[in-house]
Amino acid sequence: MMDFYHALTFYSPTSTADGYGGVEAGWSEEFTARGSIRYLRGGETVQAARLQGRQPVVATIRACADAEAVTPSWKFEDRNGTEFNIRAIVRSDDRLFYEITAESGVEV
Repeated sequence: MMDFYHALTFYSPTSTADGYGGVEAGWSEEFTARGSIRYLRGGETVQAARLQGRQPVVATIRACADAEAVTPSWKFEDRNGTEFNIRAIVRSDDRLFYEITAESGVEV
């Protein structure tokens, strides 16, 4: 059984006009969901990422209407303020959960 200990807040990218003909990029808070975070260990690519200051994770949240809108351009934040950039999102085989591959320590 999974432990949905973490409160994960999801953000979508936004862009607004800056009044000078340019565009200002930002983030808009969309929803918060309970989830579990599993830090990846092992393989060469994971070790290489760690050496570069990145931490790959797989976060699992329950399927809901809000979660269906999440794309790899989004990010989420845990309750400690650590930001994770979403790389992929996959529905579980039983369709009850979303498994989100993400990385901390990198810019979008």
